[in-house]
Amino acid sequence: MADTQHKATLSYAGKTYGYYSLPSIAKHFQIDLSKLPYTIRILLENLLAHVDGEIVTQADIEKLSKWKRKQERVEEIAYYPARVVMQDFTGVPCIVDFAALRDAMVEYGGDPSKINPMVPIDLIVDHSVQVDYYGNKEALAENLRMEYGRNEERYTLLKWSQKAFDNIRVFPPGAGIVHQVNLEYIATVVAKKEKDGEILLSPDTLIGTDSHTTMINALGVMGWGVGGIEAEAVALGQPYSMKIPEVIGVRLIGKLPVGATATDMVLRVTQMLRKEDVVEKFVEFFGEGMQALSLPDRATIANMSPEYGATMGFFPVDEETLRYMRLTNRSEAADLAEVYLKTQNLFYDASTEAVYTKVVELDLGTIVPSIAGPSRPQDRIALKDVKKEFLNMLSCDYGRAIDTHSINVLEDEMSVPDDTPTESCRKRAGQVCETIKLDHQEVELCDGSVVIAAITSCTNTSNPSVMVGSGILARNAVQKGLSVPAYVKTSLAPGSKVVEAYLKEAGLLEELETLGFGIVGYGCTTCIGNSGPLHASIQEAIVEKGLIVSAVLSGNRNFEARIHPQVKTNFLASPPLVLAYALAGKMSIDFETEALGIGHDGKAVYLKELWPTQEEIDSIIASVLKPYMFAQKYADILEGEARWKMLQIPADNIFHWDKDSTYLRLPPYFDNFRKNATTIENIEQAKTLLILGDSVTTDHISPAGKISEAYPAGEYLKAHNVQPSAFNSYGSRRGNHEVMMRGTFANERIKNLLVAPKEGGYTVHFPDKKEMFVYDAAMHYKSEQVPLLVLAGDDYGMGSSRDWAAKGTQLLGVKAVIGTSYERIHRNNLVGMGVLPLEFKTGESAATLGLDGSESYTIEGLAELKAGGVLTVKVEKTNGELLAFDAIVRLDTPVDLKYYLNGGILPYVLREHLS
Repeated sequence: MADTQHKATLSYAGKTYGYYSLPSIAKHFQIDLSKLPYTIRILLENLLAHVDGEIVTQADIEKLSKWKRKQERVEEIAYYPARVVMQDFTGVPCIVDFAALRDAMVEYGGDPSKINPMVPIDLIVDHSVQVDYYGNKEALAENLRMEYGRNEERYTLLKWSQKAFDNIRVFPPGAGIVHQVNLEYIATVVAKKEKDGEILLSPDTLIGTDSHTTMINALGVMGWGVGGIEAEAVALGQPYSMKIPEVIGVRLIGKLPVGATATDMVLRVTQMLRKEDVVEKFVEFFGEGMQALSLPDRATIANMSPEYGATMGFFPVDEETLRYMRLTNRSEAADLAEVYLKTQNLFYDASTEAVYTKVVELDLGTIVPSIAGPSRPQDRIALKDVKKEFLNMLSCDYGRAIDTHSINVLEDEMSVPDDTPTESCRKRAGQVCETIKLDHQEVELCDGSVVIAAITSCTNTSNPSVMVGSGILARNAVQKGLSVPAYVKTSLAPGSKVVEAYLKEAGLLEELETLGFGIVGYGCTTCIGNSGPLHASIQEAIVEKGLIVSAVLSGNRNFEARIHPQVKTNFLASPPLVLAYALAGKMSIDFETEALGIGHDGKAVYLKELWPTQEEIDSIIASVLKPYMFAQKYADILEGEARWKMLQIPADNIFHWDKDSTYLRLPPYFDNFRKNATTIENIEQAKTLLILGDSVTTDHISPAGKISEAYPAGEYLKAHNVQPSAFNSYGSRRGNHEVMMRGTFANERIKNLLVAPKEGGYTVHFPDKKEMFVYDAAMHYKSEQVPLLVLAGDDYGMGSSRDWAAKGTQLLGVKAVIGTSYERIHRNNLVGMGVLPLEFKTGESAATLGLDGSESYTIEGLAELKAGGVLTVKVEKTNGELLAFDAIVRLDTPVDLKYYLNGGILPYVLREHLS
């Protein structure tokens, strides 16, 4: 049921559309719509279109329409996105759950064909390609072959899902990166939905199962990243529960100076907004500087919202948005968007400034060339300071004494004095180097050597300006006779095939290939850690000598060991600067005074000689980038290449589970399911599986990264005849709950106070006090029919929204978590999996109550639970002493309560369909 009182019609191009009128609701509540942030206006329309008197009420609409700059208390609303986007790592477990729902429908006498996403899903396969091959024309085909070899089972499931389910589109391997494909092709800016014979218009909105979903905010489309559990719920027609946000306005003035790129700009924005603490807030850009930015430049800023901590980094729709839509072959959508958004007061109006929680200002004219690192995106370093800062890092942060003269390989040829300041913490001279043999030639590998240089990630490959700029720089370098040192692993991984098309048309792809930057794949690659192996001699030298080597990439994340386990310092940079550092082969270079290398004429070559002018870049883009390229490259994007077409899939709408598979297993979420929701049983005589401190992240809880041979997941795979070399990552095995539950709470850095000071996935089983792996202890307790608790500190579950942090918790037998506070999304996910989140009262914690984990816990009154209520936790210590404390029930909304009483979202959805 929607609010028909504010329903209106719009006629355009011979068609009549329905929509829910924002001007009408503004008149009704006597508010000035132009003073509301654009993002709040979009949320208001969303509420207006979904009023049902229960989940969305008139009171919700009035509350949001009278949005306050400061949200003094948490107030939640229901958000119904128009669509969902997924990548394959997070998408596979969602498809597994949908397939399991169909199996359950069959088992309990229902029609499995009724299980379909009610909200459209676009799933792009982009997270599995790895840079195994590089530096030659066969690299793209070889990496694709390796990708299918590792992932054939998962891809079979995904291909089947596209045929078996309504409302799922799968973009096969090689299609591009999810966010760039979304930006260039999928997004419509205005959504259409047929209902009761009428076509309704609304702003295009979405959620995605990847944190950088925010890139679409550049197009004026509301969307952000969520966990897989929340995405499943939305896809199955459930609301996304969110708090009414505060909105930070960022007024942009001026324009980028000569030599500065969009990457330099986003690194400055990230640094600035991190200091402003915009976590869980919306950020909205406005001002004459915003209007001067190209849409790809805006996309670079929007993409890195997670890095500066915001839920979104939003740009309202304006003329530049429409221009980009037309460039990317979406002229009809652009025309309709212009009419609808202007009617709704959603089109950017520079004459009126909205009221924001706070306004911060950035003069784009102050942006300077920069990189960020060595391990955090917000740690920006001006390019002129990189050499000095890097040497300080080596000597002070890594305890390495540096002889700066030995680093300046070309110093003698350039006659440039080295006046790098010596820091007080540098104790002695001396830099670690090692001579190694690579392909029959000897090279010297030192601290600061660049061993990975990757032009990668939709953050930058979606931006023709920096891509063409890097191509021109490559051409100029080749003409001068420069080359990349043999120890640098080079790669180019665009986010769409359109990049290849315009680089070829401009004659620049061949120049990049000459320097080793040939296309290795269309996917995330190095940016998500799929950089592939380094040469064995390089890895050996790094390990044996403890070398502090570097990676430079045009990505958005650079945490230590994320890019490559042996690479400690990782720097984010624009594509042209990635190329520059690859040519230099080292981080310890001052580009203003030191040469990149010696040209074929025997003269030193400086970066400023190679750097393209903006006029040159713009001229090439104008001449080669045309709408037909987008039309051609996306015309058959869903068909896939030969390997995809050859995948054999089941003919029916029930998935055929392979009992021997180590990638895909039918999950046990419905093993004890009953058609009618039964009364929730009290938790009696529970034991503590872990006691955790403050700020435990979902990365600590959730299985992620490499699978250790010595841990339970590795033991499981070996028992199923999988060799360690074929373990792959936890991410690739998210469709197998057996692997994932064994990897839950198994992070090598997790600190369980039951085994302190030891770190890793260990705990103590009570009452025998035996130390063992967390998984093994959980299975012991399960065989003893003992329910489990987790005791936690502040901000439990902070960080990325990982669905397996909640799924694994539930599968290990944890019935409740008691913490001092929760990160909102992880709390939602626990509820979605039927795990009860409880909160100590203010001033209380496991420590203040003297809880050591050996006790038994009983929690009664679950059948009479109320959202936001209080429960009493009874504790029996091993010496017989009894105590009790009250805990706040963190079921914050009626929807939370409904999910929990049904055992989670999936059982709730199943019951709804069966009834």
